[in-house]
Amino acid sequence: MTPNAASSGPSRRSFLASTAVATAAVAGGMPLLSACGGSESGSREGTTSGKDAKKILPAFVASGVVTPDIPSKNGSAIGFTSKLDLADLKTSVPKKLGKGGKVTIMSPFWGSPPKQNNAYYRAMNDLIGVDVVWQNQDGNTYDQKLGAVLASSDVPDVVVIPGWNMGGKIPSAIISKFADLGPYLSGDAVKEYPNLAAIPTGAWQRSIFGGKLRGLPMPAPSAPSMVPLYRQDIFEKEGYEVPKSCDEFMALAKEITNAKAKRWACLDMKWTAFQAFGVLSGAEKPLGWHVVDGKLVNRIETEEFLEALEWSRKLFAAGVVHPDSKMGKNAPDPGPKFAAGEFLIYPNNISQWWGRTAEQATQNPDFKIWGMDVWGHDGGNPTLWADQPAGIFAFVNKKASESVIRDALAVANVTAAPYGTKEYMMTNYGVEGTHYTVKDGVPTKTDQGNIDVMNAYVMVAGPAATIAHPDFPEVAKGQVEWQQRMGAFAKKSSFWGMQITEPARYTNLSNDAEQLEDDIVRGRKKISDMQRFVSDWKSKGGDELRDWYQKILDENGSAAN
Repeated sequence: MTPNAASSGPSRRSFLASTAVATAAVAGGMPLLSACGGSESGSREGTTSGKDAKKILPAFVASGVVTPDIPSKNGSAIGFTSKLDLADLKTSVPKKLGKGGKVTIMSPFWGSPPKQNNAYYRAMNDLIGVDVVWQNQDGNTYDQKLGAVLASSDVPDVVVIPGWNMGGKIPSAIISKFADLGPYLSGDAVKEYPNLAAIPTGAWQRSIFGGKLRGLPMPAPSAPSMVPLYRQDIFEKEGYEVPKSCDEFMALAKEITNAKAKRWACLDMKWTAFQAFGVLSGAEKPLGWHVVDGKLVNRIETEEFLEALEWSRKLFAAGVVHPDSKMGKNAPDPGPKFAAGEFLIYPNNISQWWGRTAEQATQNPDFKIWGMDVWGHDGGNPTLWADQPAGIFAFVNKKASESVIRDALAVANVTAAPYGTKEYMMTNYGVEGTHYTVKDGVPTKTDQGNIDVMNAYVMVAGPAATIAHPDFPEVAKGQVEWQQRMGAFAKKSSFWGMQITEPARYTNLSNDAEQLEDDIVRGRKKISDMQRFVSDWKSKGGDELRDWYQKILDENGSAAN
């Protein structure tokens, strides 16, 4: 049996890099601006905000059902560190809102999907009052399936689309294929669905596509989500100090590394380098645009970007990076070799903090993973960038009847229930006795729970970003406090929180940038190759795209703080 925890949803890097995919945590943001030419024009490009957004956004009504142990601060998730008392669980959905209809949902799935009529699906459908039929698709190849389905005339009632799958023609397909939920959720209408009303406004703002409220969001913290994780137990045993600058990190990495003994300091540290050098976030659209000294620049044009790549390259050149990292994106799951002590540090989504802890809890009791505070490259405070307020969305088919739309909203109203409620427990843990047991306030999934209760219902919509690990409350506390400390250094970029649809002609403009980054870091390409790439990028459309983004700023102002 495997202990289980609760987190506010999945993210790109945690899903792609973690074995603990079902509990990964996403990244966060806020105000939207209006589409170029105005949203009333029906434009499929740009973004929506100001007065136009106010007409669209649901009213925010905070949930008073449960009080967190650690309130949100500096853009962090809320945290729960108390023992779980099943007898004290609250009710957030006092009556079934579903009318008994059938709703088909297509969603990415990591692992082996359970049988359709399993005990978890039956219990959830009974709780909601809707017959949900799942069309689970392999999360690793979801792009291809999504493209094929949206290009066809046979689109399911509800389709889940993570932000990292919104490349190419997907944004325009979202606008043409999915329903405007505004008539059901805008303003006070959302109060019919109290758990949806408690979703933070920033997450709803990210759910506006083509001037209409089309997405049901999974909210996320705006505090940074990429953490330099390390083996605290080995650090304490060997007397290693957590570094506070890039020079200190290099010195420590050389001290740790002993290739003959099969120990290296770290994996590829590129993501931490970007943080240490203050490089603009580039994980989600809008990709790394920000006004610097009065001029709109892209992250790849900055000195900080090149400096971060160069420092990351030096780590590889010094031989302190584990050989697996030379393989790049297809490197094996880092968990086993991290647990074996073959390397001691790696950057990843904050969700892996709990995931690795849970994996090693029984077989390796001395194992302790913790998160380093991000340092400024020169030893000063870092300049970090706020994450987006939502990164995964569920959409309802434009052809769906009103009854199907309302049944889909009934599903979302249950899956968005806050931690500490009966609905949250059912959504995240299943049926007590069948899918989990509780001992000393810690719910533990049974073998059946590990088969049935995976990433299905949690993908439809979520509560305000939450971290709760009843099995490891010290990890939950550590995660939230790390977010609060790092969130204090996080700035909002000029386009923070905007759901922007770029013109299709720019879709493939930056496609090769990430591969080139990885090649430079591994010594296969040079910094000069990136400089040439940037020059070509500018002439092939980068400068035009800058003008396009500038127009959005000119018409709507900046979201930066």
